[in-house]
Formats: sequence, C-alpha cells, structure tokens
Amino acid sequence: MTFDFIDVGWLSLLYGINTILVIALIFLERKDPTATLTWVLVFYIAPVVGFFFYILLSQNFSRKKLFKLKVIEEKIYGAYIEQQQNKYSSGQLTINDPKIHPYMDLIKMNLFNNDSYYSQDNGITIYTNGNDKFEAVKKSILEAKDHIHMLYYIFQNDELGNEIIDLLTKKAKEGVQIRLLVDSVGGRYLKKSTLKPLKDAGGKVELFFKSPIPNINLRINYRNHRKIIVIDGRIGYIGGINIGDEYLGKDPNFGFWRDTHLKIEGSAVRDLQARFMLDWRNASKDNLSFKYRYFPDISGIGNSGVQIMSSGPDSPYERIKQNYIKMINMAKKSIYIQSPYFIPDASIMEALKIAGLSGIDIRIMIPNKPDHPFIYWATYCNAAELLDYGVKIYTYENGFLHAKTVVVDGLISSVGTANFDVRSFKLNFEVIALIYNSEISEKLKEQFMEDIELSDELTLEVYRQRGIYIRFRESISRLLSPIM
Repeated sequence: MTFDFIDVGWLSLLYGINTILVIALIFLERKDPTATLTWVLVFYIAPVVGFFFYILLSQNFSRKKLFKLKVIEEKIYGAYIEQQQNKYSSGQLTINDPKIHPYMDLIKMNLFNNDSYYSQDNGITIYTNGNDKFEAVKKSILEAKDHIHMLYYIFQNDELGNEIIDLLTKKAKEGVQIRLLVDSVGGRYLKKSTLKPLKDAGGKVELFFKSPIPNINLRINYRNHRKIIVIDGRIGYIGGINIGDEYLGKDPNFGFWRDTHLKIEGSAVRDLQARFMLDWRNASKDNLSFKYRYFPDISGIGNSGVQIMSSGPDSPYERIKQNYIKMINMAKKSIYIQSPYFIPDASIMEALKIAGLSGIDIRIMIPNKPDHPFIYWATYCNAAELLDYGVKIYTYENGFLHAKTVVVDGLISSVGTANFDVRSFKLNFEVIALIYNSEISEKLKEQFMEDIELSDELTLEVYRQRGIYIRFRESISRLLSPIM
C-alpha cells in the first residue's frame, strides 16, 4: 500500500508541476494561441518528455538587434538606403520595366519597413539543379581576385564538400580573403581535419550559434538556413541548394534533386554582402567592417529589379511571410508556388483561399516523398485543404523537389531559402530575392510548367480515396504542425 501511495504521490506532484508549467506557458510566454494549445497537449500527453522538448525547441529568442550597423556602416550602407527612400517619397524613383508599376506597393513596403534597396541593374542566371549551380560556383571561385564570402546551412563532409574546401584553400594560398560561415547544426559533420588546410592557408571559418556544450545545442530550433556566396562584391549566389553530394542527385533515397538557385551580378550583390557580413560578425570575433573594398561600384550588368529580403527570430515581425501574403493579394492572374514544406499558418491559407475563390490560377507543387515524415504528411494535408477552393496541387515525381519559388502573374517572383512553413517564417534565419522582371519571372513560370510534366496532380477524387493509415498520419502531423 505504501508503494502505491508513493506512486500516486509522485504522479500528483508531476502533474502539479506540469500544471504550473502550463499556466506559465499560457500567461507568461504569450505565444501564438495555436502553438500554445499544441504545447499544452504535448505537456499533458508526455509530462516529462514534453517539458524537455519545450525547453529544447521553444525557448523565446530575444528580439533585440543582434546585427547592428556601426557608424561607418551607416555612412556607407544606411545612407545608400536612405537616399532611395527619399527618391521614392519625392516621386523621383523610376522603374525601368513598365510591367512592374502595379507592384510598387511591394517595393515600397520592403524599402521603408525592411531597408531593402530596390536595384534594377542586375543580371540573373537561373539554375534548376545542383550540377549546373556548382559548375558555375567553382568557376566563380577560381576567378576570384579579392575575397570570397560563403554562408551555408548544410555543408557536408563528402566529395563535393571536400572539393569546395580544396578550391577555397587554393584561393587562400593565392592571397584571396576567404570567410566560410556554416550553421553549427547543418555543418556538424565537418571535421576539423577537413578544415585545417583552409585555416592554415589563412582562410577563416566560423560556426553560427555554436554550442559551448558538445553534442548539445540549446539553440537547436534557431538555425541559419541561408545560402549565400559573394565573390569580390560583384557576384552573388542565393537559393535553396546546400553543399553536399545529395544536392547533385547522388543520394539513392531521393534521386534527382530539383532545386532553384540564382546567380546575381549587379547592385543587389551589395545587399547579399551586407547580410553575410552581419551574420559573420555575430558568429565570430572578427570585427569585419563595411569597407569600400567589399562594396565596389557596379552598374550596367543587366536590367532586372531585385530586392533582397531577410528575416529571422530577431526580426520585429515575420517579414518573409508578409511578403508572401502581399504577393498573393496582388495577384491578378496566377500564383505558382514550389516548396518542399507547405505548413503555412492561417493567414497564408486564408489569403490563398480568397485568391482561389477570386478565380486566380493557383498551382502549388510539393514533393512526392518525405525527407521528414511528419512534415511531409502535414504538407500533404495542408495542400489538399486548398483543393476545395480551386487550387491545383501537384506532387513532383522525378526525384525530390526542394525549390522555394513563388511566381505571380509571370511578372514578379521570389527565389530563396524560405519554405512555406512556420519554421521559415518565425524560427530560421532566412533570405530571399524578390525579382521584379517579367523575363526572369516568365522563365521561372515556364520551369514550373515543365515540372508539371514530371508531376502527378492531386485531385479531390484521389485525395478522398486515401486509406485510414494515411488519414491517421495526417491527423497527428497536422496537430503538431504549429510547433514543427
């Protein structure tokens, strides 16, 4: 009887503590109500385990300015932004492509609220697979004269990863400044022995949010998901392709890796440079300043309008999500979306439903296979919910779809690192390129149409025929989706 009493006593104490934690979660954290209710459910289903995962995954990230501009940077970069803001306010900002005029509100929102400069002298090259992208990247590295700045979420210790390290080491020996910044979780397989030749040659390597405790990272939920390369301040790369053999289609579990990446030559490279330098300074003790050598004069490379947009848990609001909503609301004819993870919140879903009911041609493409099972089934059922609103859903069948693109009316588009999910909107440090150019946007739309030929359409009839096991997995995944 005593043993039973102790069991009951410990159980009562456990649930008493759990109740206190739930009250603290509700009244002190002030989280999104949907996420709060999900965590409450997790707490009561698994009191001890649930609390452990809450501490690990749901800590509040201080929204103080981690990435501050110094006085010299305000003179170089801040004045650069302020000058264009004044031009816009006085009506002196001219748009080269007349087809872009209906989207001036989007330019204005990002210019004034996100300090995103609108440049329109950019040349853009689109890559739709890792092989083409890395052939271009390797060529750019070999041609570098002054510096190479590289930021990646995933950097594998494999054949491709080692080849890139070897090229960077070669350039460091030639006197080119090398700075390599890798997320500490995504780059966890990089060995010190692999990086040693690069460091010995003078290259600098840093990890973003490196944990002082081996194998335990209390900031595991806040990852730098950006992929940026800047070479000599003149060439920039941005998109969804990380560094690893799987992105070349060498992983038999995924096969061909369908992704989208951009090479930019023009003034937008300045903004990619600024983003890299702010992230670098946060991760390192290297007091990297905004010197003029990193921001050379660039003009006349092309005619594409571009705004670089970044967001993260330190942002005052969800900038990339708000951009997606604005793009959806501005659509007149069509919205084409590709994303491996489609777990948007209610605001994105409502915007898409309204657009669908308004007769906009909305097409969403997701993978046909999971790289993360729970996320995949949440993606599947979220996309299927839109079928009742006239939205067409496609599952890509020719390998794995990892592209993160949005094309509106074939006139404006977005390519970058952000998925359509809560993690990209709130938790990860992300970056996208907003493209205001009918020619480039039409190319992205044409690529979408080519991908449709390699996809299956998910219709209401097909969706309603799914079995009880799939329905169960969907229900669990959707229930957990607010905290994924």
